[in-house]
Amino acid sequence: MHYKAYCFDLDGTIYRGKAGIDSAIQFVHQLQAQGIEPFYLTNNSSKTRETIQQMLHDMGITAPLEHIYSSSLATAKYVAKMSKDKRVNVVGEQGIRTALLQEGLIITEEQADILVMGIDRQMTYEKLAKASVYVQNGAVLVGTNGDIKFPNEDSFVPGNGSFVHLIANVAGVTPIFVGKPSPLMLQIMADDHGFDKCQMVMVGDNYDTDILCGINFGCDTIHVNTGVTPTAIVKQQAQLPTYCVENLLELIK
Repeated sequence: MHYKAYCFDLDGTIYRGKAGIDSAIQFVHQLQAQGIEPFYLTNNSSKTRETIQQMLHDMGITAPLEHIYSSSLATAKYVAKMSKDKRVNVVGEQGIRTALLQEGLIITEEQADILVMGIDRQMTYEKLAKASVYVQNGAVLVGTNGDIKFPNEDSFVPGNGSFVHLIANVAGVTPIFVGKPSPLMLQIMADDHGFDKCQMVMVGDNYDTDILCGINFGCDTIHVNTGVTPTAIVKQQAQLPTYCVENLLELIK
């Protein structure tokens, strides 16, 4: 197994909540010892690149800033291209807000043509109600990602997709999702660093996001049984990952 670009999901692959997954951290260290610097692609829109870099550092992983990609970055680039007046409504935390501002967009509390939703762990009924009104009044509903749930240290908690679908159901619309399983983040990373698809592999725990992202992009995939989708369920799918492992240490030979 020889790739130049190992693209790791984070939640459920490198860590669960704030706890690192030892086997994954050891595998990353093994790659770095071989001169291979991994990439990190997360659907979590709440954190900036700098925050993710610090989280990884606290778990014992040194990651270059330019090797970290989030659904916030991809969503901001997507919305900047589709927005006519550069004004957007936003539900979400610092990660998506920072990314939108860096793309020259203006965050407004007045009705806009686009409503962007990222994970918001301070979600309130008032925020959901206001977002529902904006979308019913014509705002295009764009979600950073469609994850229904993600793992913490003990079990699973609601993901951004749960809230986006709630708004979509109230407003009677179909949302646009930018994060995995869309191949957009992988494409941006490949373009930024000059990789061909045959040189890349997507590593993740969630079949519906991570693995399908790699399949949709056209690169190899590794499913690891440390997060959302159990291996037994993965093996029932029509499109299978290139590899399935219990943990990433199985890949070290």
